[in-house]
Amino acid sequence: MTADNGALAAGRGGVIHDIGYRRYEGPRLGRAAIVRALCWHSLRSAFGFGRGAKAKIVPVIAFIVLCLPALVSAVAVARGSARPINYDTYIFQLRVVVMIIFIAAQAPELVSRDLRSHVLPLYFSRPLRRLDYPFAKLAAFTLACLALIEIPLLLLYLGTVTQAHHAGAIWHETRALIPGLLVGLMWAVLLAAIGLVLASLSGRRAYATGTIAICFFLSWVLAGILRGVATGRGPLTGGAGAATTGARLSGLVSPFTVIDGVRQWLGGTSVGPIPPPGSYGVLYGAMFVLLLLAAIGGLAVRYRKAGVA
Repeated sequence: MTADNGALAAGRGGVIHDIGYRRYEGPRLGRAAIVRALCWHSLRSAFGFGRGAKAKIVPVIAFIVLCLPALVSAVAVARGSARPINYDTYIFQLRVVVMIIFIAAQAPELVSRDLRSHVLPLYFSRPLRRLDYPFAKLAAFTLACLALIEIPLLLLYLGTVTQAHHAGAIWHETRALIPGLLVGLMWAVLLAAIGLVLASLSGRRAYATGTIAICFFLSWVLAGILRGVATGRGPLTGGAGAATTGARLSGLVSPFTVIDGVRQWLGGTSVGPIPPPGSYGVLYGAMFVLLLLAAIGGLAVRYRKAGVA
């Protein structure tokens, strides 16, 4: 082979050129750092940070709407009235509507986009275990829901204790706040898990949003209808109604009323959307655990196969 032929063959095979890029020589942080970064990025995405103004509309409006009752309560307390809002129920119907809208809008943002863009293989090509992805998303979305629920409670608390004139009143408010924060934690964990598993069923954001909104809203309406039938009152009538067996069990069909049933079973005395469950309280506790495990298990199953191709 002549020199010219050899040069031609080399040209056909291609040549690697060094164009001056530096190799990364820093520390490789590994799996834990990837999970933390994924969680932090997902938390920011839940509130629209790092994206345009349009992405922040729903989170900002949801936060403002949930904080308004706390601000109104602060004004009422400053004028000498008693605190008009309970920590553990906190305008139950308003919280339900706002959380349905927030979860339906933001849960698909965390998972549906990655599914539709087919970027999961890129995540799993790193030292990231398959279940790390959904659990990082769940942790981030739980924190987002927790912030949306608990910050208004803290504002309600601050607006009340700033008008307290003695330490006994402050201690009374603190004792009332703690159960409310724990109830808020139940809301955040359960609703975030259910919202994410429903959102992960489709890579199309519109479908995922519709699925979440329909499932949450219809289950809530169904619980109200069953309660109305059992008590002889309309589903939208205020109060829990008569404590018949049917009314006590009517809340088992919706995550929102399941949480309230657990609240009352554990000692909550504020009036809720269902009558006190009494001896049926253990069923609400079992249903809460079942829904949570089913949602977490559904996420685990969904992402064991997602993104393999």
